[in-house]
Amino acid sequence: IMAERGVDVSALPQEVREQLAELDLELSEGDITQKGYEKKRAKVLAPYLTQTQNLAPPPAYDAQSPGPSSASAPEPGPSNSSSSSSRHRRTRRPHRSSGTRDERYRSDIHTEAVQAALAKHKEEKMALPMPTKRRSAYVQSPIDNCTPPDSSSSSDDEAVSSESAGPQQSPDTWINSSLHGSSTSSSASSTLSHGESRPTQAPQPQSQQVPPPPAPAHPPHSHSQPSALAEAFAQTRIDPVGVGPPDMPSHAQARGSRVDLPSNAVVRGMSRGQSRSSMMETADGVPVSSRVSTKIQQLLNTLKRPKRPPLSEFFMDDQEEIVEVPQADPNTPKPEGRQIIPVKGEPLGVVSNWPPALQAALARWGATQGKSPALTALDITGKPLYTLTYGKLWSRSVKLAYTLLNKLGTKNEQIIKPGDRVALVYPNSDPGMFWVAFYGCLLAEVIPVPIEVPLSRKDAGSSQVGFLLGSCGVGLALTSEICLKGLPKTPTGEILQFKGWPRLKWVVTDSKYLTKPSKDWQPHIPTANTDTAYIEYKASKEGTVMGVAVSKVAMLTHCQALTQACNYCEGETLVNVLDFKKDMGLWHGVLTSIMNRIHTISVPYAVMKACPQSWVQRVHIHKARVALAKCRDLHWAMMAHREQRDTSLASLRMLIVADGANPWSVSSCDAFLNVFQAHGLKSEVICPCATSPEAMTVAIRRPGVAGAPLPARAVLSMTGLSHGVIRVNTEDKNSALTVQDVGHVMPGALMCIVKPDGPPMLCKTDEIGEIVVNSRAGGTMYYGLSGVTKNTFEVIPVNASGTPIGEIPFVRSGLLGFVGPGSLIFVVGKNEGLLMVSGRRHNADDLVATALAVEPVKTVYRGRIAVFSVTVFYDERIVIVAEQRPDASEEDSFQWMSRVLQAIDSIHQVGLYCLALVPANTLPKTPLGGIHISDTKQLFLEGALHPCNILMCPHTCVTNMPKPRQKQPVGVGPASIMVGNLVAGKRIAQAAGRDLGLIEDQDLVRKLCMWPTMMHHFLTEALQWRAQTDPDHTLYVLLNAKGVAVCTATCVQLHKRAEKIAAALMERSGINIGENVVLLYPPGKSHILCPVLVVFERLGQLKNYIGVKVKVTYPWFSPDDLPRKRPPTIYKPPNAEMIAYMDFSVSTTGMLTGVKVRDFSHHLNRFFLVILGSFGEPLTPGGVKFPSHHTSLFRPMSFVKIDVFQKCGIWVNSPHNATEYYTIYGEENLQADHFNTKLSFGDPQTLWARTGYLGFVKRTELTDSSGDRHDALFVVGSLDETLELRGLRYHPIDIETSVSRAHRSIGESAVFTWTNLLVVVAELCGSEQDALDLVPLVTNVVLEEHHLIVGVVVIVDPGVIPINSRGEKQRMHLRDSFLADQLDPIYVAYNM
Repeated sequence: IMAERGVDVSALPQEVREQLAELDLELSEGDITQKGYEKKRAKVLAPYLTQTQNLAPPPAYDAQSPGPSSASAPEPGPSNSSSSSSRHRRTRRPHRSSGTRDERYRSDIHTEAVQAALAKHKEEKMALPMPTKRRSAYVQSPIDNCTPPDSSSSSDDEAVSSESAGPQQSPDTWINSSLHGSSTSSSASSTLSHGESRPTQAPQPQSQQVPPPPAPAHPPHSHSQPSALAEAFAQTRIDPVGVGPPDMPSHAQARGSRVDLPSNAVVRGMSRGQSRSSMMETADGVPVSSRVSTKIQQLLNTLKRPKRPPLSEFFMDDQEEIVEVPQADPNTPKPEGRQIIPVKGEPLGVVSNWPPALQAALARWGATQGKSPALTALDITGKPLYTLTYGKLWSRSVKLAYTLLNKLGTKNEQIIKPGDRVALVYPNSDPGMFWVAFYGCLLAEVIPVPIEVPLSRKDAGSSQVGFLLGSCGVGLALTSEICLKGLPKTPTGEILQFKGWPRLKWVVTDSKYLTKPSKDWQPHIPTANTDTAYIEYKASKEGTVMGVAVSKVAMLTHCQALTQACNYCEGETLVNVLDFKKDMGLWHGVLTSIMNRIHTISVPYAVMKACPQSWVQRVHIHKARVALAKCRDLHWAMMAHREQRDTSLASLRMLIVADGANPWSVSSCDAFLNVFQAHGLKSEVICPCATSPEAMTVAIRRPGVAGAPLPARAVLSMTGLSHGVIRVNTEDKNSALTVQDVGHVMPGALMCIVKPDGPPMLCKTDEIGEIVVNSRAGGTMYYGLSGVTKNTFEVIPVNASGTPIGEIPFVRSGLLGFVGPGSLIFVVGKNEGLLMVSGRRHNADDLVATALAVEPVKTVYRGRIAVFSVTVFYDERIVIVAEQRPDASEEDSFQWMSRVLQAIDSIHQVGLYCLALVPANTLPKTPLGGIHISDTKQLFLEGALHPCNILMCPHTCVTNMPKPRQKQPVGVGPASIMVGNLVAGKRIAQAAGRDLGLIEDQDLVRKLCMWPTMMHHFLTEALQWRAQTDPDHTLYVLLNAKGVAVCTATCVQLHKRAEKIAAALMERSGINIGENVVLLYPPGKSHILCPVLVVFERLGQLKNYIGVKVKVTYPWFSPDDLPRKRPPTIYKPPNAEMIAYMDFSVSTTGMLTGVKVRDFSHHLNRFFLVILGSFGEPLTPGGVKFPSHHTSLFRPMSFVKIDVFQKCGIWVNSPHNATEYYTIYGEENLQADHFNTKLSFGDPQTLWARTGYLGFVKRTELTDSSGDRHDALFVVGSLDETLELRGLRYHPIDIETSVSRAHRSIGESAVFTWTNLLVVVAELCGSEQDALDLVPLVTNVVLEEHHLIVGVVVIVDPGVIPINSRGEKQRMHLRDSFLADQLDPIYVAYNM
């Protein structure tokens, strides 16, 4: 750009300017690098640098003058020259007709505001972790070459358009009629202003304690804006995260006693090359991997920044955990004006020659002006294809009406009768066939329902179109022969049954298939009445397609009102660039034109793509007086205006901008005017309007006269708009929105503004509300949907006291706006694009404009961005989905997403919940190529969007989290707690088993009498006695996976096998009494019958952890190699205090414990049963209480009993409690704490053993042996496994069960914590294409069901989560593997 500073581009020769424009377009489309662009540009400008050294700078732009702005001036910018030769580019590459962004939202003023807002963040850099992604996880799918090249980011009729104008002055008033050239305008220039050098890539900031992230795989482009990871959340608003106790010891030495697998074992999915010695230590001494730990530490540093509002302003948590609305900010702007007075349009005039019905007008012109042209259609090159005269239109319509009523079906049973509904299925390229079909239906008094041509069963919104046809009772479809041949068919040649559609009969309406009526047959044309004339389809915000019924009198009255407002005259020529099947294209181009005998020139969408200047040429050739267009058409024509030097628009008296209600349309209007003023276009002919399918035309700017005052502009504060009030933007010019008026109310209509939600209460004069209209020229109902009709078509506004202002019903338009000075109507948005977040309103179009202003050239594919909201945790959350350019790098994408977060937070003061990038051309499309918003939202919620990059930011936008639970004050002692529970009438959570008494089983008594000594002192004696008294009694049954018994073990089998093993130990091992033998067996028959297999290779490893004395030279035992003789004697312990065995187990938290079990623990015990409830299933009571077994519940880490129904730790006092751990290292107090715990109040003498489980006691209707009601013990999980977050305890299995339900591709899942962050690991059972779909679903389900924000989501391959032989997840081993970077994850998402 340095070379350009000394050159006046406007003074360069035409061929040089075209070369510069070619370079600009190549740069904007990514065909050339920034370095190559600057080199070539400098070479082109080099000969002119010395010649222009002494030239004076161009005069400054006067904002008050209506002269050309930067959009049209040939001066300096890349975009100006880009516009100059865009057609030359299109000649070679017509599929790139619109550059790379949606110019409908383009505004130089807004772009500068966004860049200024982003510049504020550069001083507050903070490192943020980029997602970790396996390379195969983001291979983009190929682009569909058949997709229309230009498409909208919000609706089908906004495929690609432009916003363009010059700089904006400081707004002194919010209405300024002289601000003609100072709107929120734009040009086709690049996002950097003229003369501004592009900064180079700045190095990423590094923390002093944490090493920087690894070098990017693809270096960013040299011309990219500096966007270190630190920039993304410089003003992140986060709830302060309480520093609670860590989930694990923070020092490596303390982790020595915690183990889950031998050190040489490798988790499935890990890399064996990763060793723990390569780990680094963070500031707190925790050994972690350098890569993963750096990112986690960066995330933690990010989350330490507090949110702007304090936590106390949000809801408080109560026992029912009901989310409360945050307290209102007293500084929130509120409406202060008086109550609005309904605005009345001018009276609808009465003209003597107006027909009694629209069909009568066609009959009149068909008879008296038969050769007058009614319609001219263009071919793909923009040349006239055919012209339909009024005579031909009348005769063909009559033939179709006669055929429908008399030639379909049999004589006795006609298929179609007056009043039936039929679908009109015609392509946009064939307006003539549609006109004949529409008027043929009107003449036959059949109700036409125009719809789009279906292309496949997978069309976006196809099932919703089927809902429309079903609700309207459509059973017949009219189409052309060419269209019928192009419909998808089954192998048998039949029309495909489209998803959700009713079965249709297809009728071809070409002239050769129609029957000419007899001379005495004439169609019946009654005077216009309230019967339905036609049905226009409308898609709601949720995607539901409904049919708006328009009566015959409403159709006629609307044509009369448009004729009066637009001052239509007989014989005029109208150029229609809009869709002729609905909305303005239908009302003006098909209906009102027939009423006034207007010659309509229809320019289909396909023609606009191939020949974007065709409609301007038609205006020039036919001297058209009126043109119907949208912002996209203005932009396309402006881009090709260099090829139209000889065209003239002086004949236009009215250029109707159909989407003028879009707040961003002002830029397109200004840019188009600036470019084409030199071609005779007058400023007063641009007429924006506001419409809706329900209210039809709400307001339209009347065509002005030369010298009249310029149109009014409103410069509003976006912050005020978000609160629903109108405020002058005097504080932050970056948050300004400039809108233009859409004229006055339609003739004969009454309009007022009501609150968009709740009762239809009239708004105040400075309040934003929904526009409601009372008029004869409007829709009457949603056909077949009486329930939703009342809320839209039968609205009675009320005043502040709730009293209705009248009895006449109003119709909701779905437009949000206000009434300005002079009764001018201003529209700032639509209900369907309204996002209600935390009580504030945001317009989806505004967010799209901000996102597109953040340098989309390198990232966003053709400006295709969708913005919608999803309801998560009692509030709406904003989601932005954009299509990513195929050549965009990971770093560029992450940089763009980070800057979008910054920009939207600064401009709109709202946080994004999710920002996703999908491969190019993969979002569902509307018939005209726009993004189908509702289908995109549905794919997002179903986990079928398949993004290639995603960034979740729940911490910045979820501000209604329950308040963290605080610990109880220290001053309350155990006695006070106990007394308080008793005074409150709460029962103590304690349950006891029945006392040991006489044995009631007589058969067991008989067997006991046969044994001369006490049998229950030792297990060996019991087994010997059972083998003699009941040898064939089956003790164990082994079942296979199908539940079939495959093996059994009787008493005598077990005893004989045990004797042989004892003999082998005595003969071969040489071990002494009291020494230890390790049993390593999987569960099964061998574990029971052959319980002594010593594996000495593993004992050395166990010895390091548990200190068990073993002999490592002992040989292997094989179950098949045992001695045949019995041992000479059976060992009998001298007393019951001797250790019978040790119960070693590894907990899921990594703790290896060895509990001593003595013989007396089994003394005098009969059989017992414990039923523990599954953590993820309904809890099961604890079944039979053990005799002499006492159970109490205590608060964890305390010694005080609690009341029933509270979930606390379970302590047990029983004769068969274990007594101690075998060996303890480092934590000697565990012995007394676990086995010999005493109460600090009440009964301080009884010894209790901690079970490690959490549960509660509940009294049931069952009775025990004494006749009292039974206290059931419910176990909900292990205390060691719980996660402490936000002051609450969570069981991992509960969260994991929710995660597993989130998506069909999630197999196993596991959760753990890392420094107060919740980490979720999910195994992907489907394609890696689904990996990133899981991230938002996992975040949603955990937030909804557990009120927790997931910090990190890790997607791994199946089998990576380690599971031991008991089926338990080894979460701590998984945690260590994750921190050591040994998981080889498919994707790691760091939720900000």
